[in-house]
Amino acid sequence: MDAMRSAGRSAVVGRAGRRWRTALVGVLAAGSLLLTAACSGGDSPSWEGGGDTAGGASGAASAAPQLSTVAVTSPALDATDVEAWSEVKYNSEDPDNTTVTVTDAKGAEVKGTVDKDDNTWRPAQSLDWATKYTVTVATPEAQGKSNTTSSSFTTMKKPANLVRVTSFLGDDNTVGVGMPLIMKFGRAIPEKYRAEVERRMVVTATPAQEGTWRWISSTEVHYRPKVYWQAGTKIFYKVQLKGVKLGDGWYGRSDLTVDMKVGRELIMTVSNKTKKMIVEQDGKVIKTIPVSLGKKSTPSSSGTMVVMEKKAHTVFDTTDEDPDGGYRTDIDWAQRITYSGQFIHAAPWSEGQQGSTNVSHGCVNVSEALGEWLFNKTLMGDPIKVTGTEEKLKNGNGWTDWNMSYEEYKKGSYL
Repeated sequence: MDAMRSAGRSAVVGRAGRRWRTALVGVLAAGSLLLTAACSGGDSPSWEGGGDTAGGASGAASAAPQLSTVAVTSPALDATDVEAWSEVKYNSEDPDNTTVTVTDAKGAEVKGTVDKDDNTWRPAQSLDWATKYTVTVATPEAQGKSNTTSSSFTTMKKPANLVRVTSFLGDDNTVGVGMPLIMKFGRAIPEKYRAEVERRMVVTATPAQEGTWRWISSTEVHYRPKVYWQAGTKIFYKVQLKGVKLGDGWYGRSDLTVDMKVGRELIMTVSNKTKKMIVEQDGKVIKTIPVSLGKKSTPSSSGTMVVMEKKAHTVFDTTDEDPDGGYRTDIDWAQRITYSGQFIHAAPWSEGQQGSTNVSHGCVNVSEALGEWLFNKTLMGDPIKVTGTEEKLKNGNGWTDWNMSYEEYKKGSYL
């Protein structure tokens, strides 16, 4: 009986022990699943021998680096007659690590920039005419294999129809604070090409100042800052129009750059009411000059102009325009401010009326002595503002870039 009870207890304990061990195994299994999910991303922990399981091998395979595919999509392989400012387009599954190299027929690398967001390579300057170029697009090696592709294209022959582009200003010029930058074209530029022209005319001012281009006509475009240039500003502008389409079958002839500067600030203000010119330099009045403006039959224009041309000695001849009432007169210290013939100039014959009565044909008359003084002070591009006369300045009658608000001026841009 004791033996039977002992055996019975053993049987009970054995069953209970099995149940306890079963529960423990279940807990451990659940813990293993939690650890696996949280720590190993699908692989079993090393203390469970997971490193040698089929699941571990599968995880290693899924983490293997994948090769990226690259391809040049434009210009097409072996394309000919490609325009000189053409961009290179490519595809890549790994754009951040993709390199693009363009070389010429001699193997020299062509300078350019890569837009990795747009998968585009852009040349820093126009490509040469009738030249073969090779594009190489590559991503880093993966599993010992290089992922590289190459493509070639040939640019167009030099066109027969080329448009000359010129700058009014040149290197080392020093100008007044109102001087616009002026570009002229040898042929009218159709409107649909003007935005692209503006994109390729880049102005860099030091210190930086906001500004914009404005089309004065189909053959002329100006640039001015929002307010007058700061005294001492260094200006560099780059015009890259060689090979740029400027009309149907017409292309830009050449590129150009200009490196110049702005001098001191000098501003002239003329009042018809007081018959005086106030000359300010760097914010301080340095001279007050008596003037005689245009009489009522030939009034001076009210508005903001700039000095466009300077001649120490010249001849005014209006006899061709007006054979009966015209005149021919020697003039000293002449400074043109409109296309229609208004000048600041010395007029010794009107010195008795200067400061009190208007007797000119539209010009700003000053004395011989003060005309010479002012002539030696001014720079091309110095602004002059005339107020209170019978006639308003017409935009386009000279460099009238400052005769309108900046908001109005910006409307002449195609960007």
